[in-house]
Amino acid sequence: MNRCSPFSASRRVLLTLAGLGLCTLAHAQLQVRNFPASALRGTMVVTQPPIITMDGKPAQLSPGARIKGANNLLVLSGSIVGQELTVNYTVEQHGMVHDVWILTEAEAAEKRKRAGQ
Repeated sequence: MNRCSPFSASRRVLLTLAGLGLCTLAHAQLQVRNFPASALRGTMVVTQPPIITMDGKPAQLSPGARIKGANNLLVLSGSIVGQELTVNYTVEQHGMVHDVWILTEAEAAEKRKRAGQ
């Protein structure tokens, strides 16, 4: 008597659905990111979180600031200390940098307004 069938019908269905879910996630990462119209272009260097420089000028990340990597996943500011990164960013009402998107090469090639222009 064989008690262990290698794959039951329900197990095959679950594996198929899991595979389709992974394909959907991979496809979602290839989508073009849409940045707010108010987003500016800059070169950011995190010196000592939350202190940064934006285009060589001192700036600060706001409380609750979000940095998204080129893969659109959150990045901790401490993990990118000292790296010079081309970014799009928004500034909140008190002048602190709030949302940051680290750009891919293709996104960096697109023209966007810089601060002071």
